[in-house]
Amino acid sequence: MDKTFDVVGVGLNATDTLLLVPQFPAYGGKAPFVREILSPGGQVASAMVACVRLGLRTKYIGSVGDDKGGRILMRSLEKSGIDIAHVQLRRDCPNQSAYIVIDQTTGERTILWQRPDCLRIVPEQIAPEQILCSKLLHIDGHDTAAVEHAARIAHGHGIPVTVDVDTIYHGFDKVLPYVDYLIASTNFPVEWTSQRDPFFALELIQKEYSMKVAAMTLGPYGAMALVDGQYHYSPAFVVNCQDTTGAGDVFHGAFCFAVVKGYSIEDALELSNAMAALNCKALGAQGGIRGLGAARRLIASGERRSNPDFASRTVVS
Repeated sequence: MDKTFDVVGVGLNATDTLLLVPQFPAYGGKAPFVREILSPGGQVASAMVACVRLGLRTKYIGSVGDDKGGRILMRSLEKSGIDIAHVQLRRDCPNQSAYIVIDQTTGERTILWQRPDCLRIVPEQIAPEQILCSKLLHIDGHDTAAVEHAARIAHGHGIPVTVDVDTIYHGFDKVLPYVDYLIASTNFPVEWTSQRDPFFALELIQKEYSMKVAAMTLGPYGAMALVDGQYHYSPAFVVNCQDTTGAGDVFHGAFCFAVVKGYSIEDALELSNAMAALNCKALGAQGGIRGLGAARRLIASGERRSNPDFASRTVVS
């Protein structure tokens, strides 16, 4: 089948309300906010925007409500140049929303989110041709049955599957056998395996599900991946951080680009870290997504932040 797209993403989008505060208040406290911003976001949708900015032909499959938030999200996807032919518009349904409190002293954020059940995607709503038209499939774990269906289609036709997962979803064990590249949050491998050592946790996951790459993001310290029995660690880039919202999503979008372009694992992690860091320099999940040139300049001259515990047990790129 003709590969019309480099990557297709199946998963979440959201409309974010950002609240900037001088400092996050103590529990039970009260504080004024400096600024309120409405912006598009969501795990897979933001990753697909990053793919487009890096030059990939990109398609997004997801559900969007018909309220103001949904309209903002759809305008963002259209403006980005993402194919939205199979985005499902849900009538009389609000879009997924998030309230994100950003501490201006650090750029760290606290997220409160809600996704109405009327946005749920089911397997029957994803036809094989929607997946087979691409070179790579990127998913999250929220609508587990639907992403399992999409991943099974891709895997059965030799299309690599990348997944972004930050929490344990019921039934996610049925998705993992079809995943080639797992890039999990810092806590997921330990929580999934009940093993305190993240190195051993990644090893167990990779061994059980026979995936090519088992990796985890490490927040301000970069990312680590297990490939062919060897651990690779890529330190983070130090930037003037305004907002960490969406950094992981952009990391995943850049990693998709790296897989499509055939990058080594060292170069893939380095590019993904650079793109994530650049996004932290602006407000919003998609506010600082840059192109390949900006990422390469940061890689060439940027300061790194390393975690010595991870660096001492890995090959450092």
